[in-house]
Amino acid sequence: MRRGEWPAFLARPYVCGAFGPFDQSRLDLLARSGPAVEAAYVTRDAAVLSSGPLTPYDSGPTMAAFSWGDRQPIGGGDWLRVAETYETPGLIDAPDAVTLHTGAFGLIDVYYLTDGDAVYFSGLIEPLLALARRPYEVNWDAWAAILKLTYPLLEDTPYAQIKRLPGATALSWSRARGRLGVDRRAPRWVREELFDRGVTGGDIVALLHEALKPYEQVLVPVSGGYDSRLLASVAVAQRKDIVSWTTSPDDGLDNDIDFARYITRELGIEHRIVPQRAEDYPDEARWAARRLEYLTSHHAWYSPFAREVHKAGRAVVDGLAGGPLMKNFLITADAVEAGTGQNRRKALLAALATGDPHLPVLGERASAWMDDTVSVAFDQATSMVRGHRSELPLSVLHTRTARGIARSPVNLVGPEATPVFPFLYPEFFDAALSVPVARKEGGRFYREILRAANPRVASLPSTNGALPHRRVPLRSGGPAAREWNHTMLVKAARIPGLMSPQMLDVVAAGPDALAAFGSWNSRFWLRGLVLFGSWLADYEDVLGDLTPPWSAGEITPSNRTETPEKPL
Repeated sequence: MRRGEWPAFLARPYVCGAFGPFDQSRLDLLARSGPAVEAAYVTRDAAVLSSGPLTPYDSGPTMAAFSWGDRQPIGGGDWLRVAETYETPGLIDAPDAVTLHTGAFGLIDVYYLTDGDAVYFSGLIEPLLALARRPYEVNWDAWAAILKLTYPLLEDTPYAQIKRLPGATALSWSRARGRLGVDRRAPRWVREELFDRGVTGGDIVALLHEALKPYEQVLVPVSGGYDSRLLASVAVAQRKDIVSWTTSPDDGLDNDIDFARYITRELGIEHRIVPQRAEDYPDEARWAARRLEYLTSHHAWYSPFAREVHKAGRAVVDGLAGGPLMKNFLITADAVEAGTGQNRRKALLAALATGDPHLPVLGERASAWMDDTVSVAFDQATSMVRGHRSELPLSVLHTRTARGIARSPVNLVGPEATPVFPFLYPEFFDAALSVPVARKEGGRFYREILRAANPRVASLPSTNGALPHRRVPLRSGGPAAREWNHTMLVKAARIPGLMSPQMLDVVAAGPDALAAFGSWNSRFWLRGLVLFGSWLADYEDVLGDLTPPWSAGEITPSNRTETPEKPL
């Protein structure tokens, strides 16, 4: 790995390969450029290489089907059935075609690079860079979304040549036609529009019991919110071997730690607080950024917790998708009450985007260009659910949940440990999605679920309600973090027009000026720019032209004020 170390692929394997009229020497280069792999399946026009044992879930004299998610599919049906039932990527070599597909949400990454009709693919971006043209071309569309939303959209990665295969999508090479095609499908929850069937909180809890049945030894990270207390309550009711850990989310409040103590004490669960140190923040931020390949500005706070989880030897039960499914998270009244589809999408995008900071951060041209670029990409990314009865929660799930939030359990907890997503269990997901948005407003339906699961735990304080008015120091705002953040901002400030004059003044003033970035929105804007600067620090020697699309005649530090670069 260019910086840092490869993940240890223990719970699921690292997989790469090629299909179509690929070049063996290029496949060999791909294999050498990532974690150690061996051939799992090779034919004249298809190759699958894996870091661990990989056996087909379906096979016959003229076909073979592989998957590399956290659950092994049962054979039969086409690729979409596997994708939407098991949320796993895979490759199917059939007589007429070779097909590479994602899971229905695309939680486990599949990156690819095309060379004519040949496809080279990998579970990581960096090995594919060995096949890309140097210097690498920056994908400014990806960075626009990362800065505005905290995650990219569509097929975007930071590199123009490397694409990410979206959820419910397949690349298929036809043997008869000798051509490569794209197969985009609507997953079950989009095809089969689910109407209100009177699902109760008790029904939801019963389905959650079914979803958790296969797992005996579990770790349930309990915070102060609804999702984790619900999962912990059900695991305890099933008398599982359960432990719970909590860490500080670096939100300036740390109510999660206190509230988790109340919850685990009530449930009788062994509980551990994983400590964090402010002086370690730069290393933790770098570790998360590199491991997530600079695709999101989230999750730096989770780094030490994730590394401890790797040692636990337990499946990690995660509440991914709980907010959009059961309590209208990020679904505003403006979006619900919008009179047109266009206004509904505009309101939802406004809720998903990072709000205004305490001072303008981006240059005017950069901000306008990013607004337009992200708006177009968001419309495309959510076009599949346009007009759907559950358009709003599905839009959140297929963008923010899949591209930003899922990176923590999938790529920080995994691949060393197995993340379990009970809320994506098909029967549970369909039941929760069928409940009307109006019934979920204000957390009303979720509280009904919690009372059905454990009324005593339901009554305990929650971060979803009113919070104590207290403050604790932010690790991401401490002296070590400010020094690190400033060094990375100096890198980012070299991009013409990226930063506003006010933000350039902050950079010129030095690390202590960053103490003003204490509000929620300001912190996220800062983290995005720091992530971009950190990426430049790691890759600038192999990047091509860094002139952005908005840059003509823009102010830069070199033609405005002196901002001497600090040594890395």
